[in-house]
Amino acid sequence: MDTTTECCSTQLIDGDGMFNIDGLERFIKEVQLRECGLSYAVVSIMGPQSSGKSTLLNNLFRTNFREMDAFKGRSQTTKGIWMARAAGIEPCTLVMDLEGTDGRERGEDDTAFEKQSALFALAVSDIVLINMWCHDIGREQAANKPLLKTVFQVMMRLFSPRKTTLMFVIRDKTRTPLENLEPVLREDVQKIWDSVPKPQAHNETPLSEFFNVQVVALSSFEEKEEQFREQVASLREQFFHSIAPGGLAGDRRGVVPASGFSFSAQEIWKVIKENKDLDLPAHKVMVATVRCEEIANEKFASFAENEEWLRLEEAAQTAPVSGFGGSISSIIDTCLSGYEMEATYFDEGVRSSKKKQLEEKLLQLVQPAFQSVLGHIRSGTLDKFKEAFDKVLNVEGFSSAASSCSQHYIALFDEACSDAIIQQAKWDTSKVKEKFRRDVDAHIASVRADKLSDLTKEYEGQLNGALSGPVEALLDEANEKTWLSIRNILRRETVSAITGFSAALSGFDIDERSKEEMVSSLQNYARGVVEGKAREEAARVLIRMKDRFSTLFSHDNDSMPRVWTGKEDIRAITKTARAASLKILSVMAAVRLDDEPDNIEKTLTVALLGERSSTSINRSITTVDPLASSTWEEIPSPRTLLSPVQCKSLWRQFKIETEYTVTQAISAQEANKRNNNWLPPPWAILALIILGFNEFMTLLRNPLYLGFIFVGFLLIKALWVQLDVSGEFRNGALPGLISISTKFVPTIMNLLKKLAEEGQAPVANNPHRNPVTGSRIHPNRVDTPSSMSSTGSSEMTSGNRTEYTSSSKED
Repeated sequence: MDTTTECCSTQLIDGDGMFNIDGLERFIKEVQLRECGLSYAVVSIMGPQSSGKSTLLNNLFRTNFREMDAFKGRSQTTKGIWMARAAGIEPCTLVMDLEGTDGRERGEDDTAFEKQSALFALAVSDIVLINMWCHDIGREQAANKPLLKTVFQVMMRLFSPRKTTLMFVIRDKTRTPLENLEPVLREDVQKIWDSVPKPQAHNETPLSEFFNVQVVALSSFEEKEEQFREQVASLREQFFHSIAPGGLAGDRRGVVPASGFSFSAQEIWKVIKENKDLDLPAHKVMVATVRCEEIANEKFASFAENEEWLRLEEAAQTAPVSGFGGSISSIIDTCLSGYEMEATYFDEGVRSSKKKQLEEKLLQLVQPAFQSVLGHIRSGTLDKFKEAFDKVLNVEGFSSAASSCSQHYIALFDEACSDAIIQQAKWDTSKVKEKFRRDVDAHIASVRADKLSDLTKEYEGQLNGALSGPVEALLDEANEKTWLSIRNILRRETVSAITGFSAALSGFDIDERSKEEMVSSLQNYARGVVEGKAREEAARVLIRMKDRFSTLFSHDNDSMPRVWTGKEDIRAITKTARAASLKILSVMAAVRLDDEPDNIEKTLTVALLGERSSTSINRSITTVDPLASSTWEEIPSPRTLLSPVQCKSLWRQFKIETEYTVTQAISAQEANKRNNNWLPPPWAILALIILGFNEFMTLLRNPLYLGFIFVGFLLIKALWVQLDVSGEFRNGALPGLISISTKFVPTIMNLLKKLAEEGQAPVANNPHRNPVTGSRIHPNRVDTPSSMSSTGSSEMTSGNRTEYTSSSKED
């Protein structure tokens, strides 16, 4: 087999003690050491310079370390520490070739690197081959006893116990049997161990706790090459499965996983170079910490770049993602499994701790997306609930609809949350669920409030329609039974509305206290409607009073308009009308919905109409004005519509505004009296008869005089009618005379003109026309002065109509 094709090597530490980090990383990558886990072994060899160490390794492990050329002389061949992989040996075996000790190149005093490299080999290797010549057994220097003593001493100070196999390889074995050489060698090693100063903790620690000592012997490579190769081949077999129980390194402890070998070797060499204390268990934890953290970071970065995760994260920003929890859990499981696979051989405590940290970082990364998904689930489910709830309300009662919809969609929300739950996370979703329940309850409460508000408005509208019109009509009538009737209507309509309202409330699943409050509010609203209407009417009380006064004053008991003929008692009519108007004022003064008696009407009657008994008259001498107050007795302020002072002011204004109506009635009555008194007094008539008897007899004896008198009467009557003498004198004698004087001449000229026109027309064409007045003469009727007077009076009245009728009646 061509060893060069199966082996690769690198210089691990150069002759100046510099650690070749890049070279080691390339070597590890080339031999694929990271994938080995704990299934690898490290073998190193130490011994005097030019003792055939490289030759032994090349033959034993088929490596390609540089060998000394004997023809060029004995000199230093290996500088520093070289590393190669053993070819054809399983498990993966790394072989380190150390620079030879006691070399002339470094000189007598430069032994620091020898000690450092020896200590490094013991700290890193599972098996250390100590190459020595057979003839050096029993010697002090040649057998590396000082070096072993120093290494043991430093190792006891720096390292905790770590089982390493020390294999002493005796080269160029002589005829002395191995059975005789091995005890001597073991005795020398035990003496070295016993002589080494130990820490207090390891005073009684035996050599076997740190080292497993084995001894082998090989023939001379130069003299007995064939036998040498056979012995080396036999020894090679021991390195197969060396880490298995019973193998050369079967009882090793504190193995660093292969992926952490590079970092561990660097740190060990750094500590040895700086001569710091090195505790292998602590070193093992440190290596595990670094490597596990590196692996965790790699897995986290791999997760963050995972396409499936990025797709889920993007989708979670806009809408709920079906199967979100299962998908994320699967990706996290894959990531954690990969971590476990790579970190499985590191310290369990460190590995678990870093795994937990990785899991926490992963969950912290996905938590915003998880919260976003929960938010979308909450908002989406809430929107669906609202839509379904609105539809169900159209076919079911509120309570049943709210119960069925809320239970159904809370169950859907729980199911959606379970679908979004990440298995690795122990996140509590109860707060989100509780918030969703609060949202559902808030929407139900909002809809309930809206429905109750609509229901309340509906019944308030019914009450408003049922009370406003009747109350307004009753207040317009304003009599003793007004407020009793209002109370009866209020009670009847309120009971009817509350009955229906209570039945409607039973479907909303509200508590009794709230129900009572709403019913009480509806009752108060009904009272408020009545009180509001009463206040509106109280603001128009003056108009109502004037209308009542005008109706009663201007119409008789049969509701016919009054004609002021002079026989009516205006004072009594005025008093009655004012009393009726005062009744409106007393009714409007306060709200009387509690059926409590009061003295408002009596007080107003006494104070404003002056109806007092003798006792009250005597009492009024010593008491103040009963209306000089802002409140009524036994009437609280909220029920007061018109205070006593306001009533007094309104009454004063009412009297002023109705004064003119009374004055007009009195004037009309006096004018009517004047119009009806056209005959002279009886004594004057008697005197005329006695004193004018002779003249009367003369007229009887001469009928022609009667014709002249009749014609004169007709002319005077025509002038009376044309001049409207009675109408002109209604406004006084002087204005009447002035008006008649201005119209007298034009009226005479007008009559003459009409007479001339009638005279020119043939009498036959108009047989029924009066030749004197020009008026039409109706058949079967003779115009008399009285009838003409009545006609003239009617024409005057129609041409000059006033507020009150003053024309005389026909007998």
